[in-house]
Amino acid sequence: MNFAHNTKTQDYLTRLKEFMDKHVYPVETQIYQQTHELNPDGNWRKWQSHPLIETLKQQAKTAGLWNLFLPDAKLAKGLTCLEYAPLAEQMGRCTFAPEIFNCNAPDTGNMEVLYHFGNEVQQDRWLKPLLAGEIRSVFAMTEPDVASSDATNMQATVSVDGDELVLNGKKWWTTGLGHPNAKVAIFMALSNPENDKHQQHSMVIVPLDSSGIEIKRMLQAYGDYDAPFGHGEMHFTNVRVPKENLLVGLGQGFAIAQGRLGPGRIHHCMRAIGAAEKALELAIQRGTSRTAFGQPLLKLGGNGERIADARIAIDQARLLTLYAAWKIDNVGVKHAMTEISAIKVAVPKMLEQVVDMAVQIHGGAGMCNDFPLARFAALARALRLADGPDEVHKAMVTRLELRQYQSK
Repeated sequence: MNFAHNTKTQDYLTRLKEFMDKHVYPVETQIYQQTHELNPDGNWRKWQSHPLIETLKQQAKTAGLWNLFLPDAKLAKGLTCLEYAPLAEQMGRCTFAPEIFNCNAPDTGNMEVLYHFGNEVQQDRWLKPLLAGEIRSVFAMTEPDVASSDATNMQATVSVDGDELVLNGKKWWTTGLGHPNAKVAIFMALSNPENDKHQQHSMVIVPLDSSGIEIKRMLQAYGDYDAPFGHGEMHFTNVRVPKENLLVGLGQGFAIAQGRLGPGRIHHCMRAIGAAEKALELAIQRGTSRTAFGQPLLKLGGNGERIADARIAIDQARLLTLYAAWKIDNVGVKHAMTEISAIKVAVPKMLEQVVDMAVQIHGGAGMCNDFPLARFAALARALRLADGPDEVHKAMVTRLELRQYQSK
C-alpha cells in the first residue's frame, strides 16, 4: 500500500491550501462573529447565511474547487475516496469551509444517495440544484421517542395510498434544517414491518414545504444553535408526496444507508483530523508565546509530552482513515466495515483529547469564541454520537473479528 498523494491529489491539495490561505482564513473570525450577530437566538425563520459565504462559494467554483467529494468526472472531479480524503482534512480546519466548496454534510451524503440510487427524474429535480449549490438538504432519520442507536427502532412510517406515499412520525437532530436554503429532506421510516429486520424501511424524497411538515424547534448543542445550519426537531403528520419520490423501492432503506455511510464517515473523520491539526497548531503557538512562572507554557507540567502525544494520535488516526478509504476504493464498502467502524470510534475520541489539551493550554481563551477550540470540542463530542454511537461501532468490529475465528 502506498499512501503518497498522487499527482491529481497533490494538485488539488496545493490549490485548496492556497485558496484557504488567501480567501478563507483572513475572514474566518469575521464570519464567525458576524454570523452570531446575524442569528442571535433560536428563531430559525430569521436565520441568515453570512453574505461572504456566497462570495467564497462563487470564488471556489471559479477556482475549480467545487464538488470535490463526488467520484464522477462529469458532474465533479472524479476523485476516489483516498484522493479526496486529504482535501477533506484541509476543509476540516475551519468549520464552515466545507460549505464553501459544496462538500458539506449532510448534503454530500444526500447527493451520493441521489447519484447512486436516484432515477433520472429525481436527479434532475434534486441532485442538479444540490450540485450547483442552489439549495441545501437534510437527512431525517433519528427520532426522539426511541433509542436511535438501533436504527430498526424507527417508529415513523411510510404507507402507500394509491399514487401517493403518506408519511407520519417525529424526527430530530436533523442537521441543516434551519438553513435558509434547505429545501428537501430524505426521510427514512418503517414501510414493510412484515419483512426481515433490515428490509422493513424505506427512503423518500420530501420537499420541506410539503403540507403536514412542522418544524417544532431548533436544538441547542452545548448551548449553541449552530446557526444558520441548526439541528431541528420536525413532525410529519399525513404528509403526502408522489409515489415517484420513493428511492429505489419499498424496504430498501438500509441497503441505501450502507452505501451512504461508508464514504461519508471517511469525510467526517478526515475533517476531524483537520480540526485536530488546527488545535495542535494553536496549542503550540499559545504554549510557546505565553509564559508562566518564568517559563514558556510548553515547558511546564508535562505540556511538551502532551504535544508529542497529540502528534502520535493524529498520525495514527490519519493512517487508519486512509487505510479505510483505500479499502473502500479497492474492495468496496461491504469489505471495509471493520475499518469504517474503527475510524468512527478512534478519530472523534482523538479529536476530543487533542482539543481538550489545546483548551487547557489556552486557559479561559480556549472556552470562548476567540478561538475555534470550543467549536471543535462540540464537534468532537457530537461525532461520537452521529452516524451511530461508539458502542455500536465497537460491536460491529467485535462481530466481524469473531466471525473470522468462527470460520476457522
